[in-house]
Amino acid sequence: MAGHSKWANIKHRKGAQDKKRAKQFTRAIKEITVAVKEGGGPDPETNPSLRNAISNAKGVNMPKDTIERAIKKASGADADNYETVTFEGYGPNGIAIFVECTTDNTNRTVASVRSIFSKNGGSLGTNGSLEFLFDKKGVFVLEKENIEMNLEEFELELIEGGASKFEKEEEFLTVYTEFTDFGLMSSKLEELDIEPKNSEVQRIPLNTIELPVEDAKMILNLVEKFEDDDDVQNVYHNLEITDELISEMEEE
Repeated sequence: MAGHSKWANIKHRKGAQDKKRAKQFTRAIKEITVAVKEGGGPDPETNPSLRNAISNAKGVNMPKDTIERAIKKASGADADNYETVTFEGYGPNGIAIFVECTTDNTNRTVASVRSIFSKNGGSLGTNGSLEFLFDKKGVFVLEKENIEMNLEEFELELIEGGASKFEKEEEFLTVYTEFTDFGLMSSKLEELDIEPKNSEVQRIPLNTIELPVEDAKMILNLVEKFEDDDDVQNVYHNLEITDELISEMEEE
C-alpha cells in the first residue's frame, strides 16, 4: 500500500494549490452535512462523525467561517438531503474500481458513473461483486512537523489506540487501523493533541495488479474522471502504484 498512500498524499498536496480545491471543499461540505444529519447533530463535542468531518475540512484548508456556515445550514430546515451510494466495476486490464458517492439525485449519479465506465473501456458491475477484493481500514494521515515527541514513542502510543501499520514519508506519517478501531484512534489523537491532515475509512485492496506504465496511467486518468464528478466522494482501485508510475504522473 506504500505507493497508494504516497500518491494520495502527493495529490493531496498538489490539490490544495489548483482547481481541485473547489472539489475538495464541495466534498468536505457534503461530509459535514451527512455527519450533522446522520451522526447526531451540530455539536462536534457529542458527534464524532462531525468532529472527523471538521478535521478533514481543515485538512483541505477550508476557512473556519465556511465550516461554521456548512454546519449551520446542515442543521436547518432547508438542509440538502444527500444519500450515500456505491458502485463497483472494472476498468481496462481487469482493474477493480469501487466508487463511493454522496448525492441528492441518484438517477443522475447512476447515469454519470455508468457513462464514465463505458467511455473509458470499463464496465459497471453489480453491487457486492468487488467487496471481497477490498478490506475496510481506518487511515489517518499525520504531518510529521506536528509530532513533538520522539517518533518511536509516538508510534507506541498509537499502537495503544489501535494502530496496526505505519507508513513513513518525508512529510507524512500514515497510520492504519482496523475498521472497528477508527473511533479509538480518533480519541487517541485527540488525547495527544494531534489533528490529522486527513482521517477516513478507506477500502484497501487485498492484492494489487501491476501494469505497464502507459496502461497504468490510463487507469489513473479514469480514476481522475470519477474524482472530477461532483457526486463522487472517494474512488478505490487495486492498481499497483509503482515509483515509476508516480514519477511519470508527477511530471504531467
